[in-house]
Amino acid sequence: MADSSFTGNESTPDYVPTSDEKTLALLSHILTFIAPFIAPLIIYLVKKDESKFIAAHAKESLNFQITVIIICIVLFITVIGILLLWAIGLIASVLVIVATIKASEGKLYRYPFSLRLIK
Repeated sequence: MADSSFTGNESTPDYVPTSDEKTLALLSHILTFIAPFIAPLIIYLVKKDESKFIAAHAKESLNFQITVIIICIVLFITVIGILLLWAIGLIASVLVIVATIKASEGKLYRYPFSLRLIK
């Protein structure tokens, strides 16, 4: 049931998430435009024991944001890499929007190219 592509993998959760669960999962992705690392961390810490759906989305969003931060630091260290920061920002923005849409549809989503640091 997983669809693998450049934009990530989606799958169906074991149960149908409620409207509130979908909203918080959606927020764990979209709020990264305002607070890249903090928003998914707070949602994960507050809701991880209450909802597997929210926990999965917040954890995935947090892992992706950590990955993007690491990539940006590495690119910033190299002089040539500074010129590529705009591309990372654009790709990250598109993937966050895709993840937000999947969360609103009640599907689980896995970002491509993301380090799975928080399990």
